[in-house]
Amino acid sequence: MSEQKRTYGESALLTPANILTAFRLVITPVFIWLIVSQGAAWSTTVVGFVAAMSDYFDGIVARRQGPTRSGAFLDPLADKVVVLGSLFTLVHEHFMWFVPVAIITIRELWMTWYRSKMGKRGISIPAGSLPKIKTMVQDLAIAFCVIPGVTNQHWLTVPTLWIAVVLTVITGYQYYAGGKKAQQA
Repeated sequence: MSEQKRTYGESALLTPANILTAFRLVITPVFIWLIVSQGAAWSTTVVGFVAAMSDYFDGIVARRQGPTRSGAFLDPLADKVVVLGSLFTLVHEHFMWFVPVAIITIRELWMTWYRSKMGKRGISIPAGSLPKIKTMVQDLAIAFCVIPGVTNQHWLTVPTLWIAVVLTVITGYQYYAGGKKAQQA
């Protein structure tokens, strides 16, 4: 952020980006409830889309106003709550198979631990563009299970979920390798 002026201090908590992140955390139980109560319905799709778009927009706002430590913690946490909560609900409602969701979960939990471990050592591992693509594909895998008329298109839903798994594993390895490289520097 040396070239760009920060709108908020690095330790700021109440920022527009964090408000969008908090909104995502609040709307997630609504989305999960809709999956259970409505299944593949337009109401479920719209709420899921709003949750996904809040992630997109909080990223734009955070980049424009400058990152904060709270945002660096809250945004990935919200991502995990939305994605894992949605995936496990979809498994429970028989829209998805447990194995790919378990693989994504293990990676996400490991990633949380690894980031925390590296953060305690003062090492920040920058995210590249592939994690953003991974999140988008995870969101698509979820969306394909709640959009009416698409849910039963297994030729679309199953490969999308497995592509999300592959990207999740690859980006996990990239973070690990980036952490090792940063430790050696």
